[in-house]
Amino acid sequence: MKEYLASVVSGVPRQAATNVMREYLQARVLQTLQDRGAWEYLAFHGGTALRFLYAIPRFSEDLDFALEVDAAKYDFTALLEAVRTRFEREAYNVTLKVATKTTVNKAFVRFVGLEHELGLSPQRDKTFSVKIEVDTNPPAGAVVEVTTVRRYATLRLAHHDRSSLLAGKIAALLLREWIKGRDVYDLVWYLSDPSWPEPNEVLLANACVQAGRTELAHEGAWRSALYARMREAPWDHVLTDVERFLERDADRWMLERETVLGVLRQRGVGEGQEA
Repeated sequence: MKEYLASVVSGVPRQAATNVMREYLQARVLQTLQDRGAWEYLAFHGGTALRFLYAIPRFSEDLDFALEVDAAKYDFTALLEAVRTRFEREAYNVTLKVATKTTVNKAFVRFVGLEHELGLSPQRDKTFSVKIEVDTNPPAGAVVEVTTVRRYATLRLAHHDRSSLLAGKIAALLLREWIKGRDVYDLVWYLSDPSWPEPNEVLLANACVQAGRTELAHEGAWRSALYARMREAPWDHVLTDVERFLERDADRWMLERETVLGVLRQRGVGEGQEA
């Protein structure tokens, strides 16, 4: 399988090859979680879920999950050991860094020397990491679906539905201390599709309450708040954050202030607007 990865990145420009390598490793992690029965209790969400499920044209860094049901079966460390075992059997040099003392369990699956082996780095011992996060106390209200997709492996993924995915993205934009450009890109991608459903307002309200932002939990209050947040976004930083993940450099226009605000207005999200 490592030989297959080498063939996939061969001849690809370095930054694109790094993104492709990461995505291949993510797919193999997802395959391992699937084989361990993780979809009985975990739901995939976030930007990487968009990539695998809906082929959004940007690469993504983290694998994000919510512990939705059956918490008694959840063992983060055991899942990670299964991931390590699978990669080691294929001659990858893998180490784990795991943190389970916080509500969001975090891990880095670290591949030592892989970039050098693939011709992507002159440093023999350079480490490349795939980050995994599991929210063990997610806000209530997400709707979970199961979809079969093929991306380097055939995967049957339990994931938040489209409305819940959009709610999660809006919550991230409203509640994070800083604005991530990749979240802005995803928002434009969501809202520019007229067939994409409105956000799951129950999930969004619960996320706001959980974060202590109860003023945003009233029906439709997120609309004017999101518009105001985007109006004041640090646009140079927004582009810098996401540009290395774009499949097409030409898509940088999606991160321009007037593009973002215009898409929001098209979907009825603007100053003073509530449901």
